[in-house]
Amino acid sequence: MHSVQYRLIEFFIVFIVIPISFVLQYQLWLKLTIGLLGFIYAIYVLLKVENNKFKLRKHINWKQFWQRTTIKLLVIIVITTLYVYLVDHKNLFVVIKSKPLFWLAILFIYSVFSVYPQELIYRTFFFQRYQSLFRSNTLFVFVNAAMFSLAHIFFRNILVSIFTFVGGLLFAITFKKTKSTLLVSIEHALYGCWLFTVGMGEMLGFPN
Repeated sequence: MHSVQYRLIEFFIVFIVIPISFVLQYQLWLKLTIGLLGFIYAIYVLLKVENNKFKLRKHINWKQFWQRTTIKLLVIIVITTLYVYLVDHKNLFVVIKSKPLFWLAILFIYSVFSVYPQELIYRTFFFQRYQSLFRSNTLFVFVNAAMFSLAHIFFRNILVSIFTFVGGLLFAITFKKTKSTLLVSIEHALYGCWLFTVGMGEMLGFPN
């Protein structure tokens, strides 16, 4: 385990400096390289420093997880459907109606190559590295959600920042309860896929 000072510097660079830097104007390949190096660093620390085995946790309460996630998903479905219907009616379910195969492909790519890496960094890595630095669990969850929202600052969209902060709260609470990267990734994928499906994908960087 690295020292407290090291972890604070690590936190500042990985979760504040790098995300904010993506707002600046410089070459995309450099941004992708920085993001990839950050991800590789997180995986290295999880494997070599935190001694993660990346095994499926035993005794997962799947029934409880699905009950809670279904309720939250239904609330999200109602709110976002009403929002798109009232604010951007022409895009309501536009992708699934016009490009169903493309819709399926994006859902798969997003879930595997975007959601899971995000959850490895923002839940698994974040919790193992920094939870012990906070006396208050509530403050820790709040900070985690704030950092997750900051990771999306490059969209330059207030609504995206709000959505990702609320999502960050939900995901942090789920991970705190389950300690499962798989479960929180499933939840994250469901909400993200729904937003793309209902017609909010363009706002969140999904291709149309």
